[in-house]
Amino acid sequence: MDTKLCEEIKNDKIQRILGIYTKLIEGKTVKKEEEVQRYKVNPRTIQRDIQDITAFLERDDLNTGIINSIIYDTKARGYCLQYNNVYKLSPQQILAICKILLDSRAFVKEEMTEIIDKLIHSSVVKDDQPQVEKLIQNEEEHYVELQHKTRFLNKMWDIGQAIQNQNYIEIEYKRGDNEIKKRKLKPAAIMFSEFYFYLTAFIDDKNLCQNFDVANDPFPTIYRIDRIQNLKILDEHFRVLYSSRFEEGEFRKRVQFMYGGKLETVRFIYKGPSVEAVLDRLPTAEILSERDGCYEIRAEVFGKGIEMWLRSQGDRVIWKDCPQKTNEQGKGMQ
Repeated sequence: MDTKLCEEIKNDKIQRILGIYTKLIEGKTVKKEEEVQRYKVNPRTIQRDIQDITAFLERDDLNTGIINSIIYDTKARGYCLQYNNVYKLSPQQILAICKILLDSRAFVKEEMTEIIDKLIHSSVVKDDQPQVEKLIQNEEEHYVELQHKTRFLNKMWDIGQAIQNQNYIEIEYKRGDNEIKKRKLKPAAIMFSEFYFYLTAFIDDKNLCQNFDVANDPFPTIYRIDRIQNLKILDEHFRVLYSSRFEEGEFRKRVQFMYGGKLETVRFIYKGPSVEAVLDRLPTAEILSERDGCYEIRAEVFGKGIEMWLRSQGDRVIWKDCPQKTNEQGKGMQ
């Protein structure tokens, strides 16, 4: 067989396989008899082409995480592509995420609607989209945005970049009493709790830190991101050793309502209907003893937030060891 003929046969096979593959990824059914007529080859050639495409898809699975397989559809009497992306969220997962987002009330209504629409239409197959939309429709219609009515996603992203690159930032911050404070900060982490996104950061002002009750406090100050009026990313960098890094996961386990303060241990008696709810609320809590439905509990926590929560429980809680009072206005939520 001469070289020219070999090249023609090779090119014919390439064109044939690409043609069959294109039909498959377009969602069409590949019928062997039709391909035999189209390419003027025998049925065994088309069968080998389909096997070659199947082998290619199986190799590609390892690289992309997208599982594509060719199956024979007995009703359509042909081959079709079955698509499954292992990294794609299921309709059930998207529904759960949408419910969590709506309950968070974290964004203005227009922004929340946009995020949810994009989640559904980018991750849920078309046939399942109406069901997901119907299951969240009522909550979307009655969604109540928070009073600050502020868009802050771009600002939060910029803060995240500063954290990653270890850039100092300067902020103008509007406190709860409407007073504007200017701060130079080492940003440490972004956290979410009780409707709001927060920046945790270390104040770079030794004179200011002298006013805090805890000298050289290793824990950060907490700022609501929606209250940051102006943000400037500085060219100046700071350095954090890995062993000294701020771990927001550990911090979160010990903070309530995002109120900072001194790290301390509290003990109390709980006699309510669900001790499980207490353990869920206070991840560091442990049951020391139980008698007649009364639980003695100990937890390691930060500052004033725990006092607020314990008082909210009324007569279901009896304090055994009250946390020591602190006056750390600088180190709590600003």
